[in-house]
Amino acid sequence: MAKDFSTMEDSNRSSNPSIHDVSDPARRQVLRGGLGLAVTGLLAPLAGCAGIGAAGGPLLGVKSVPAGTADAVRVPEGYSVQVIAAWGEPAGLSGEDHAFRFDAGNSAAQQETQLGMHHDGIHFFRHPLTPAASTAGLLVMNHEYADDGLLHTDGMKTWNAQKVRKAQAAHGVSVIEVEQKNGRWEVVRPSPWARRITAYTPMAVGGPAAGHALLRTAADPSGRRVLGTLNNCGSGITPWGTYLTCEENFIFYFRGPDQPDAHQARWGLRRGDPVGYRWHEHDERFDAARHPNEPNRFGWVVEIDPYDASSAPVKRTALGRAAHEGATVAVTKDRRAVIYMGEDARFEYIYKFVTRDAIKPAAPGLSAARANAELLDHGTLYVARFDADGKGRWLPLVQGQGPLTAANGFADQGEVLVKSRQASDLLGGTKMDRPEWIDIDRQGWVYCTLTNNSNRGGPNMPGTDPANPRANNTMGHIIRWKEAGDFDGLAFEWNHFVLAGDPKLERADAKGNVGGDAFACPDGLWTDARGVLWIQTDMSTSAMGRGDLVNLGNNAMLAADPRTGEIRRFLVGPVGCEVTGATATPDGRTMFVNIQHPGESPSERSDPDNPRRFSNWPDQRPDGRPRSATVVIRKNDGGVIGT
Repeated sequence: MAKDFSTMEDSNRSSNPSIHDVSDPARRQVLRGGLGLAVTGLLAPLAGCAGIGAAGGPLLGVKSVPAGTADAVRVPEGYSVQVIAAWGEPAGLSGEDHAFRFDAGNSAAQQETQLGMHHDGIHFFRHPLTPAASTAGLLVMNHEYADDGLLHTDGMKTWNAQKVRKAQAAHGVSVIEVEQKNGRWEVVRPSPWARRITAYTPMAVGGPAAGHALLRTAADPSGRRVLGTLNNCGSGITPWGTYLTCEENFIFYFRGPDQPDAHQARWGLRRGDPVGYRWHEHDERFDAARHPNEPNRFGWVVEIDPYDASSAPVKRTALGRAAHEGATVAVTKDRRAVIYMGEDARFEYIYKFVTRDAIKPAAPGLSAARANAELLDHGTLYVARFDADGKGRWLPLVQGQGPLTAANGFADQGEVLVKSRQASDLLGGTKMDRPEWIDIDRQGWVYCTLTNNSNRGGPNMPGTDPANPRANNTMGHIIRWKEAGDFDGLAFEWNHFVLAGDPKLERADAKGNVGGDAFACPDGLWTDARGVLWIQTDMSTSAMGRGDLVNLGNNAMLAADPRTGEIRRFLVGPVGCEVTGATATPDGRTMFVNIQHPGESPSERSDPDNPRRFSNWPDQRPDGRPRSATVVIRKNDGGVIGT
C-alpha cells in the first residue's frame, strides 16, 4: 500500500472475539533456529533457480547498508544498480514509441502505450522463445495508483475527461520484454508480448459471482464483463505460467451516495469522493450513487496470461473480494493449488483458497495456462483464526454452512464472495494489523507481513491479542504459520517471526525484537531460490523520520535468514519512496526491485509547480520530476545475489 488512508481504512466494526485479554507473552518472541534448509519440493514449478546455493551454508553473504536519507538507491559494496522501465517510458507496443515528456505533457493516448505510475508487484517470466536463458524474459508489473500532481502539467487545477482517461491509463499492469546486452538490461521495443492493461481494459469474470445480480450494471446487464482493474498492489504467479494481480484500495475511487447502506459502509464507501480522484465527474461508473453495483466489480484477484497479449484478463471471484495485497500460490501433494492472500486494511483478515481440481499439465496444442483456464473458478475460500495457544483454524466461507445463510444476508455463494468481509465477521476470523504480502520458505512456513496499526488498542477499537500483541502498533510485525499436514489443511501452528522495531526507542512496544538491523512497517515479502526472505518496508511519508520512525531513514529492503532470524539491510531507497516488489532471473544473478512513488508528498498529491520538492530520482534533471521505476541489481563479479 502506498498512501496512508489511516482515517478511512478501518471499516471493520464487527464484534468478533479477538482474544483481547488472553495474550500469551511467549508467543511474542521469534522462534529462532531449527528450520534447516531441506528442500521439500514446495512450489518446485515456480522456483526457477532451485539449485542455487549450498544446503547448510550461510544465507546472508552481504554487509549491511546503513540507514540514510539520500535521494538515491544504495546497495552494499560490490553491487551495482541500473534503472530501467521508469514511468512514462514506452512499453514496446508494436508501432507505438512515445517518449516520456518531463513536463508531463504526454496525452492520455500516449500514456496508454507507456509504463504506468507507481510500480508495485513484479515478476520475471522466462522468455517464451529461450526459456532456459537468464538474459531475456518478460517482466510483468503492477501500477498501483496515480499522483495527479505529477501526471498532468498543471496537476488538478483544471479537470476534464482526458485527464481522467490519462490517470486511468497510468493504472493497471504492464507486460514488457527485457534482455541483457553487454552487461546491461534494456526494454525490447517493439515486442509481440508487450501489453498495457489499464483501468478500462475489458475483463472477463469467472467463478461463482460471475453474472451475479450484485455485479450487474446498466452498462453490463450480464455481470460478466468489467472494464478495467485498478489500485493493483501485490501480485502472485501460478505454476501454469500466469500472473495474479490484486485490486487493493478500490473503494477510494468511487463517489459514495449521501447515505451508504450497510454493505457499502462495511467496504469503506463514504459520502462524496473520499480521496478526490474525481473520476466520477467524467466516468459515471465511478459514481456509486448512480451505479451502486460498480464497486462490487472491483476488489478481486485478476489472472493474466503474459504469453498471450490477446487474451482477456479474468477476475477470479472464487478467491473472494477484498482489499487484496497479494496472492501467493502453494501446491499440495495431489497437485491442487492453494492461494494465500492478505487484505491490507486495519482489522481485516488473512485468507486462503484451495482449488477443487488438480493442476493440469500442458497438452499438445494447449498451453498450461489454457489447460488450467478455469482452475481458479472452483474451490473453497477460508479465513484464518489465530488462537491463543499458538494454534489456528481455517474457517470456510461456504454458503449454508454455519452463520452464512440467507437469513443472515447470504442467499448464495456469489453473495458470500462479494461480501467476504461480512462473512468473515460472522465466522470469527482474527482481525489483523494490515496483513499484506505473503510468502513461503523452504520448509513450508508461511509468512505474512503485518505493516502497522496505530489504532490497535485505541478508544473504541479492538485491543491486543496474541497474533497482534502491541497497542499503537506503529512498527508492524511478521507472523508465520505451518499447516497441519499439507497446504490444504484446516489447522495450523503459528508464531511471530519478528516484531519490527528500533531498540533505541524508549517506548517498549516500539522496540521490537529484530535480530539485526532495525526496521519498521514490513510490506513486500519474497523468498528467493536460496531461501533468503527479502523484506521491504513501507513507512508512511507523513510519519517517516519522526516519532517512532526517527532513526530509520528512507524505506528499505532487508535480507533475513529464516533459520536464525538474522536480518540485514540490503537496499535503501530514495527520498519518499516505498520499496516494493522483487523478482530474479532463474540463475539468481539479476534481481529486479520496484521503487514506488519517490518524492511522495505527505499531502495527497505533489505540487505541480514544484515537482522536485522532495525528490528528483531517478533522472536528477533540472527539468525532471520523480518517477517510479524498476532497478536492476547485480553483483559486480557476476555472482548470485546475496552470496
